[in-house]
Amino acid sequence: MLMQWLNRGEYHWKKYLKDKAMAKLRITQIKSSIGSNKRQKATLEALGLRKMHQTVEHEDTPNIIGMAKKLGHLVKVEEV
Repeated sequence: MLMQWLNRGEYHWKKYLKDKAMAKLRITQIKSSIGSNKRQKATLEALGLRKMHQTVEHEDTPNIIGMAKKLGHLVKVEEV
């Protein structure tokens, strides 16, 4: 069914995504960023994490999953 939506054009693809409920990820910073390199600190900032034990929710997209994997030692990821 997904391929049918892809072949019909951008409008139908957006409608398919709107109809499909996206899963959410709850990401919590559990370790300090002191001692981390600049790229890891920038990734934390991009996720919206600025303090210890702060929690943010993002949609389950490949970009967010990749960021969370890069920071696996600093964050805890839960599916909502």
